[in-house]
This record gives sequence, structure tokens and C-alpha cells, in this order.
Amino acid sequence: MEGAESDAPVPTRSAADRAAALARLLHRDCTRLLELYKERESFLSHLVPDGRRLVSLVLCREALTTDEQVGHVRSALRRCTELLECLISREVEEMGEEMEGEYETLRKAVKDRLGHLVHSTGALLENSEGGCPPSPETKCAEGQDEVDGSGMFAAKLWTYRVLLELIHWTDWASQTLHVFHTETQGQQHEQIL
Repeated sequence: MEGAESDAPVPTRSAADRAAALARLLHRDCTRLLELYKERESFLSHLVPDGRRLVSLVLCREALTTDEQVGHVRSALRRCTELLECLISREVEEMGEEMEGEYETLRKAVKDRLGHLVHSTGALLENSEGGCPPSPETKCAEGQDEVDGSGMFAAKLWTYRVLLELIHWTDWASQTLHVFHTETQGQQHEQIL
């Protein structure tokens, strides 16, 4: 009987399901990254940000299809990737060298996973129609305008806001990709019937 069990086909996860799982993992990692940053910069624990988004998207239409929502998620994630790269460059420049603590290790993992999620969402959209044009590329200087000349506090606040953006957009990605997976799975089930 044991042989019969091992011969059973193992169900494979769809690309949308894997992307949704990656987004959930990335959201947890980003939340942990913010916790580590707040431990390091304890004065931030009492700070309430003003609610402005660093990453904002202009929606194509009022009623977005799930495919279009995934396109918007991808665009937001690409902007987050650019902000994270700016953040890493700034922190390395300020420290004089790349540190090797839990924060830095997790920050690198977040960057790698974020890049993979951007790629995964792009692959999901390859077969889609329509969608929105990509967001313009962020220049590190754009994100630094409010920081430069304002001192270390402004730089730390900007880092805090970037980490909040990562948490916001990875959560939105997780939810959107879950819906995308559910709809895709439902459509495939209907085709089989």
C-alpha cells in the first residue's frame, strides 16, 4: 500500500498561488524589518507618520479588473524596490560600510524577495490584456529631497516611511494576488467542467 501512496500525483501550486504566498512572506519580513529598525532607533516608537504615501499610483480606470489590479501592484512594488535600493545606498554610505546584523540580513532578504515578487507578478501579466503603463522610475535624489539638508532625524524618518510603504504595498499585493489566484482557479475549474 505504501507504494500506491507515493505514486499519487502531488498537486502543484499555481504561479498566482506561489506569488500570493511570496507576498505574504514578504509582508511578514517587512513588518519584522520595521520592528528591528524601531529597536535600533527607539525614538521612532512614539512617532505617528503623517499618512502621506511615498508610493502613489494613478489608477487607469475607476473599475479595475483583477488583472489591472495586479498590474498596479507590480508598479507599486517596482517603486518600493527603487526606494529600498535608495535606502540601502544611503545607509551604507552613512555607516561607511555594509553592516552584518539581523536588520541588514533581513533587509537584503527583503530586497531579493521583492525583486522576485516583481518578476513573478510580471510573469502573471504576460498573458493578460490591457493593464496600465509602468510607473516612471524613481530617482534616489527625488526621495532624498526632503532629507538632504534636514539632518539625521529627517533621514531616519524617511527610512521609517520607506519601511511603512513596504508593509503597505506588500499587504496590498498579498490580498490582490490571493483574489487573482482564486479567480484564476475558478476559471480553470469552469473550463474543466
